Amino acid sequence: MLILAPMQGLTELMFRRAYNQCFPGALDSSVAPFVSLTHGNCGGREQLEDILPEANEGSIPVIPQILGHELEEFVRMADCMADLGYAEVNWNIGCPMRRIAAKHRGSGILPYPDEIRTVLDYVVPRIKARLSVKMRLGHRSPDEIFDIIPILNDYPLASVTIHGRTGKQQYGGSVDRERVMRAAAMLKAPFIYNGDITTTGQLSAVSSQWAAVSNQPLAGIMIGRGILYDPTLPLKIKGIEGDYTQMTHRFVSTLYDAIERQFPHETPRLRKMKEYWCLVYKSLPISESAARAMLRLQEIKEFRQAVDKIIEK
Repeated sequence: MLILAPMQGLTELMFRRAYNQCFPGALDSSVAPFVSLTHGNCGGREQLEDILPEANEGSIPVIPQILGHELEEFVRMADCMADLGYAEVNWNIGCPMRRIAAKHRGSGILPYPDEIRTVLDYVVPRIKARLSVKMRLGHRSPDEIFDIIPILNDYPLASVTIHGRTGKQQYGGSVDRERVMRAAAMLKAPFIYNGDITTTGQLSAVSSQWAAVSNQPLAGIMIGRGILYDPTLPLKIKGIEGDYTQMTHRFVSTLYDAIERQFPHETPRLRKMKEYWCLVYKSLPISESAARAMLRLQEIKEFRQAVDKIIEK
């Protein structure tokens, strides 16, 4: 199973709809960017806008995600999501953002196993949906996970996704696949791998490493930046052949059309287009200096024409 990772501000509904329009069935599932328990109005329509079922028709099947450790609010939010029809909600204990981690949210809770147990003790028997977990190896140390796995094993979790970095690493350095595999082999819940899958070769290496430590199949592969770098990566993984450059062009055009519809003013439209461009150019036949020169363009028409010209080469 190929799963789109949650990336705040990037893999939200607009992106998921555009992706599924261009590549239907390429991704089996997605986890939505987190809904925070600290924003008030728990379960309000604005907070849940990204996962409203009617808005997600024609999109990649989605699992909502919760960030936070406030017990009663967690249950209320999870039940709001269940009432929308979701059979599973995901708990984010992997977000590395410093301002979030400093409050023991996201990866910031990983050094405190007792706090994780407190949340699970309260939440798991009370919520209507099943709970899954997305985490990192730790926040300060990659060995923190080995104190957490025995706790996770005490609960009937739908799955556990492990990203092979610490919170302190953010997205720098290399993933520690060897530690991920050792930790995941201890899990009772189905295991989903996440971290630096940007080529088919990397996926093969992950599958081989997992087979060496477990006779259980991988429950899934979660891909984030790899899809933003190369939107056709899931097609390559699934052996779907075609003109990948042309496919990328169609997707970028579809996504940019969606941005123009969603953002009413030119400045935020162009800013958003450039945000995606900083990632997707990595799969295109263009130098980094030429790609970054595009960021100096100040008009949408000029920017989109330049993108078209590069992709069509």
